[in-house]
Amino acid sequence: MIKALVIGDPIDHSLSPVMQTAAFQESGITGTYEKKRVPSDELEKFVKFLKESNYAGCNITIPHKVAILPLLDEVDEEAKEIGAVNTVVNKDGKLIGYNTDGKGFLLGLKEKIKKPLSELNVLLIGAGGAARSIAYALSKEAPNYLAIANRSEERLQSLLKDLNDDRIEGFSLQQAEEDTARFDVLINTTNAGMHPDTESIPLKLNTLKKDAVVSDIVYNPLTTRWLKEAEKKGATTDNGVSMLVMQGAMAFEKWTGTFPDTNNMKQVVMEQLRR
Repeated sequence: MIKALVIGDPIDHSLSPVMQTAAFQESGITGTYEKKRVPSDELEKFVKFLKESNYAGCNITIPHKVAILPLLDEVDEEAKEIGAVNTVVNKDGKLIGYNTDGKGFLLGLKEKIKKPLSELNVLLIGAGGAARSIAYALSKEAPNYLAIANRSEERLQSLLKDLNDDRIEGFSLQQAEEDTARFDVLINTTNAGMHPDTESIPLKLNTLKKDAVVSDIVYNPLTTRWLKEAEKKGATTDNGVSMLVMQGAMAFEKWTGTFPDTNNMKQVVMEQLRR
């Protein structure tokens, strides 16, 4: 019996239990996955509990992805560089932290793009935690050109400094809007357009290429206003369900040694969201 869980605060909205339970069932592995609200002042206590428990590990969501780092026994090199952990493996009482967000996002994106990233110009919008993970994963893939646009110049410069990659260019949102025709792939990592603020968009798409791929990590609503506008202009779109599912699948593999059926996981998540 493999037991895992997701922790955060708040946690009621999490779709991970639905998705991971489906992965256990489809894989024929006996296991359970639950969610647990852990306030910030109880994080240390939870980590001690996890070490002494028979849980295979857990997923970490807001607000603990950074705060948990110093409490773990070991942190994978990639998670260390990103500066955040979203998956913990309990190896006989030794807690090891990983970050599957960026790689999970890329797995989903690669299902949509028709060329290698090395031939594509990519625009990433945002400079928060999700942008950090995705930017790190993208920089390892060495796109033909990678730009990051953000509202706050200070936050943007902080991310560029941490990424330490001279090939990545920083843009203001206005610069990015004026130059959307340059990009083959546009990725929103901000919460613009997320329920309940469904009318907001991260960036105008005035000069979008017809064959561009436009990706939004928001999955509630399933199709944001931004993605609808991209579809009208002939772009291929991808919502946040792909990232949610793929990062979860990679975590599942770390606990069980089996990579699950992601189509089944995606279907279960979509059904839940449509309800």
